[in-house]
Amino acid sequence: MVFESLTFVALIAFAFILITTAVKSVPQGYGWTVERWGKYQRTLNPGLHFIVPIMDRIGHKQNLMEQVLDIPPQEVISSDNAQVQTDAVCFYQILEPVKASYEVNDLVRAMQNLVMTNIRAVLGSMELDEMLSNRDRINSDLLNKVDDATDPWGVKVTRVEIRDISPPRDLVDSMARQMKAEREKRAQILEAEGEREAAITVAEGQKQSKILEAEGELEAAKREAEARERLAEAEAKATESVSTAIASGDSRAINYFVAQKYVDALGQLAASSNNKVMMIPLEASSVIGSIAGISEIAKDVGSATVHHGTGTA
Repeated sequence: MVFESLTFVALIAFAFILITTAVKSVPQGYGWTVERWGKYQRTLNPGLHFIVPIMDRIGHKQNLMEQVLDIPPQEVISSDNAQVQTDAVCFYQILEPVKASYEVNDLVRAMQNLVMTNIRAVLGSMELDEMLSNRDRINSDLLNKVDDATDPWGVKVTRVEIRDISPPRDLVDSMARQMKAEREKRAQILEAEGEREAAITVAEGQKQSKILEAEGELEAAKREAEARERLAEAEAKATESVSTAIASGDSRAINYFVAQKYVDALGQLAASSNNKVMMIPLEASSVIGSIAGISEIAKDVGSATVHHGTGTA
């Protein structure tokens, strides 16, 4: 009786173990491989599954979600022999659990070494200035190379990001001095260009001022020429009037010319800087009388013009 009870308990325990080993619940975002007698049989997707106890077992449990892989910092030598320290991060996703399980041993370690090797290859082919200013191109080149290399492993690399590129301290100080010199150079160039623009503006202003001054002098000369022309016309009319009077036998016209010459001579004497005292001869009274007769000649000429105009009308 006791033996039968123990046998019944053993059968129940064995059945429980078989059921436990036969029923598998795969969580969301994972893929499990099933091996039968050590050989890959199939892949279990998320959900409830049954396997053959004893014959089948779970080989690898792969995470199918996107994962982050930290890349250890390393020193890289650029093409111009500058030594820098780099730090990166890689994002990847397992698409084929079978390849990730059986095509590579220790997937995480393999990917770390692969990314580090490609970082040295890509950055080592660049100069330091190019390395610091082309972060996007570096990330793109690394992504293409690493993604192609991990494709046989059933892995899709989504991103490779360089987090930091740190040159040595002495190199950073040298770059800072170089940047300062470049800024000072640009400032001097801008200052020189400003002075040149100012000089050009001043020269243009002076040029415009001289042009306006020349135009003003030209206009003044034209006005002066017109005034002289009008004066000459007036003198010609006066001479014509006097000549007419002389032709008619008026002796006052002759006195007019003599008086005019006399007055001109007195004016030149008065304007001379060498003469401090000027003696006027007694005959000046006759000159004044001759000048007084000029108005009478002008009146006679004017009245003759009026009569001539009336007769014509």
